[in-house]
Amino acid sequence: MTVLAIDPGFGRCGVAVLEGSGTKAALLYSSCIETKTNDEFSERLLFVANEIIRLIGEYKPETIALEEIYFTNNARTAIHVAEIRGMLIYLAASHNIPLVEFNPLAIKIAITGYGRASKEQVTKMVGKLVTLPRKKMLDDEYDAIAVGLTALAQSKYKK
Repeated sequence: MTVLAIDPGFGRCGVAVLEGSGTKAALLYSSCIETKTNDEFSERLLFVANEIIRLIGEYKPETIALEEIYFTNNARTAIHVAEIRGMLIYLAASHNIPLVEFNPLAIKIAITGYGRASKEQVTKMVGKLVTLPRKKMLDDEYDAIAVGLTALAQSKYKK
């Protein structure tokens, strides 16, 4: 299975494409889609959408996996992330790609076996589960990879 995994955001949106199963996964691509803080939100939304459309065209994912929103102290940020998520859900539906969503607890359990794992523990396990590229990676990129690994692990149990 090929999965396009996304850690939604509008400043930085982590993306990863993984292929395989719950027991063996390969990372095909990962990055952070970064938008300009001075741009209007609509321009930032369009930039993220165009990058996701490009990835869908290039990798032809069988599933799109999203991290669910967790509450934040900044309502404006939460609303913008929710709007990005809505656009991502629309793109999955408009391309007839099944969508799965995971909350942070489910991702931590799938990756580390412990729901209260730290970001550092998740990042360390991600590096043990897939071969990572030799480049500087941001947290959002690691998070997207973790979402993709969770989707692959879940697909193993759905069959």
